Amino acid sequence: MQAFDALLTGFGSALQPLTLMWGFAGCLIGTLVGVLPGISPALTIALLLPLTYQVPATSMFVMFAGIYYGAAYGGSTTSILLNTPGESGSVVTALEGNKMARRGRAGQALATAAIGSFVAGTIGTLALTFFAPWVVEAALAFGPAEYFSLMVLSLVAVSAVLGSSVLRGLLSLCAGLLCGLVGIDLQTGQPRFTFGRAELLDGLEVTVVAVGLFAVGEALYLAWQGRESRSGEVMKLTGSLRLSREDWARSWKPWIRGSLFGFPIGALPAGGAELPTMLSYYTEKKLSKHPEEFGHGAIEGVAGPEAANNAAAAGVLMPLLTLGIPTSATAAIMLSAFEGYGIQTGPQLFSQQGALVWTLVASLYIGNVILLVLNLPLVHLWVRLLKIPPPWLYAGIIVISTAGVYGAGNSVFNVGLLFFFGLIGFLMRRFDFPAAPLIVGMILAPMAEQSMRQALTISQGDWFTFFTRPLSGSLMAVAMLLLVLPPLIRRWRRARS
Repeated sequence: MQAFDALLTGFGSALQPLTLMWGFAGCLIGTLVGVLPGISPALTIALLLPLTYQVPATSMFVMFAGIYYGAAYGGSTTSILLNTPGESGSVVTALEGNKMARRGRAGQALATAAIGSFVAGTIGTLALTFFAPWVVEAALAFGPAEYFSLMVLSLVAVSAVLGSSVLRGLLSLCAGLLCGLVGIDLQTGQPRFTFGRAELLDGLEVTVVAVGLFAVGEALYLAWQGRESRSGEVMKLTGSLRLSREDWARSWKPWIRGSLFGFPIGALPAGGAELPTMLSYYTEKKLSKHPEEFGHGAIEGVAGPEAANNAAAAGVLMPLLTLGIPTSATAAIMLSAFEGYGIQTGPQLFSQQGALVWTLVASLYIGNVILLVLNLPLVHLWVRLLKIPPPWLYAGIIVISTAGVYGAGNSVFNVGLLFFFGLIGFLMRRFDFPAAPLIVGMILAPMAEQSMRQALTISQGDWFTFFTRPLSGSLMAVAMLLLVLPPLIRRWRRARS
């Protein structure tokens, strides 16, 4: 009941005209981001980070949540009409969605994707509403040793699951830890890694680093690839956007099953949207009464994966808000936004920033409705946007990034840092190093250092305190499994294939 009362208070704030406007803008921008291949929600949120200096935290996070949910839906449009997923979670949707479009049923494919996104998003947000307080209640028993072990788990999780190589992820993480130690040591008051520059005494601006790595770095990489045109033919929007009685009958169960796949897997440290969408697709193929249609445009193959994709987006917010663990690149950027406001995610977030959290959760419900009302009528507009020349997009990203960073602090030094980290972001993208672990390492390094020092002070310098305390030791064990298991699983798969 306490969660329900807090949620009602959150609705009171989320339904304020100004907050509602930010949510609407986020859903609109997010759908646009999902529609345009190569432009990710992580890049977009990074691009908007300079706004954190001007816009209240509640409005900003409501917009970010709208972008995240909108992008999860928007990727289905290009998957269906262009056979080019706008998001990694929409890859499976393309398998049947584009086949439906080629059979003249593009309207029905887009409709089942939109309604499935609404159903799954609502189920995922309900789970977030009622399960998150339980996770927080358990986590409030943490001491300094448990906090440090949780930080280690966060760091290992994001480095192990974001990227094709654990080693590359750990190297990116180490670079982030070094960046996080720049500035004045809070314990001794001594400057560290400042190279005599007064601008670095307060540390590196997370906003500048994130925008450089994700926005400028990605734009440079896409421009270097020379994508002058998108491969594939944009299908014409054919067929009614209304679902027939048979379409409803074949879609509603996949929506539910996809939601049940998406949320719990999205909430795991090794989660994401790719695994639940694949599981949903193969489950629907096994359970379908029309298995012969799979590979030729089965509506279940669109409904289930799209529901799993959107439920996973809600699942990703669970560990981010309750434990401070980002399980996707977008969550890592949102973590940097919290840092920009001086807000620490984790168990204390619900008690210290309860109004913000519950307004954010309430806005997810409202955002689902906005997306359903907004996207089907505007689908013709999204089709036209697919014809924008990519070089215009890259140039716009560079200009907006530079103007945003300079306008935030009127600092030429920060603009120099922006392009320095933009070049690093390009090189990391070029050689397949994940950028998210660098951001996470930079944010969590000071907190991990502080917790470690406090725990060692309490234990009188005994390092085994991190392993002998039951909860702390369990978290360390999970971190070790995340390091060891992925390479073993890859070797096992290679041996079988």
